[in-house]
Order: sequence, then C-alpha cells, then structure tokens
Amino acid sequence: MAQRRARARGAVCGDPDIQGETVGYVPGRISACGIQDGVRVKSVSGIPLSQGAVLDCRTAKALKKWVVKGMKPTIGTTGGGVSQIKVAAHYACRTRNNQPGAKVSEHGKGRAIDISGFRLRNGTEVTLLKDWNRRDTGAVLREMHGRACGIFGTVLGPDSDRFHKDHFHFDTARYRSGAICR
Repeated sequence: MAQRRARARGAVCGDPDIQGETVGYVPGRISACGIQDGVRVKSVSGIPLSQGAVLDCRTAKALKKWVVKGMKPTIGTTGGGVSQIKVAAHYACRTRNNQPGAKVSEHGKGRAIDISGFRLRNGTEVTLLKDWNRRDTGAVLREMHGRACGIFGTVLGPDSDRFHKDHFHFDTARYRSGAICR
C-alpha cells in the first residue's frame, strides 16, 4: 500500500508508470522554444533514465509506449533485462542538429528525446555507437528502432545521417505525409 502511494505521488502526466516531477512552464530564449506544461521524467515503466528528461506529456507517454511495446520485448531477458536508459539529450532551445539558420528543433519544444544506449542488469552497456553494426546487438537495436516508428512522429538512428550516428532521436512532431522513420 505504501509503495502504491509513493508511485502515485511521483507520477507525472497522470500515469504512475511515468515517474518524475512537474516542471510547469519552461520558457525558451527564443519565441519558438519552450514547453507549456513540462515534466522531468526520471523513470518509465520501472526503468530509470540516466538523467531526468524534460519533456511534454505527449512525448513522455510516447516514450512509455515505446519502452513497453518496443524496448522491453526486444531486449527481453538478455543480460537480465534493461536496468537503465541512457539519455543523450532532451529539452534544449536550439536549432535542428545545432545548424545555423535551421528551424527550431523539436528538442526546443519539449517534444524530443535522444537515447544513446542501455545498461543491462548484468552490467553490460549497449550503445548505438559501438553496437549498431554488430551482428547480435545490432539486430536488437534495429528492431527497437523499427518498433518506435509510428509511436513517434520522427524516428532517426545511425543510418539516417551523420548527426545521429550515436543515438536514436525520437520526437512527437506530426506530419501530413505520416511518420518519418530513418
């Protein structure tokens, strides 16, 4: 009972499986940036993040859906399962790929998270940079990437471009032409 109350107390976005804290309004240094109702997500479905990720609730809920339907089933019991998700980036008021003159990134709106790898319960580190092209772990990472397509509006990975060689970029932008999955 006490554990259930503690989970409910740390819940954000109305979901006890998304643990963290409410941040509220996050201003941006330029007008296109900011989050109306931000949260700092610390764990999703019992898996801690390496750092608290500042996101909007739609993105936090998409992350949970991917953890439950994409990451956990793909890893399964390998290495005892995932013990931590390595977050490379979350909210940052910046342009796409930090390129001068580019549009504001979904990171600047709290609608994106970058994941560089995972720690397994047996202590093994799986990273996109070193494991994407390996036969065993690469297949698992590629399946995780594929399972994110449709949950997120944009899914980019190591094969998409030089800016994403070492991480998954997931965001909840919506496009008339459908999801972008590369």
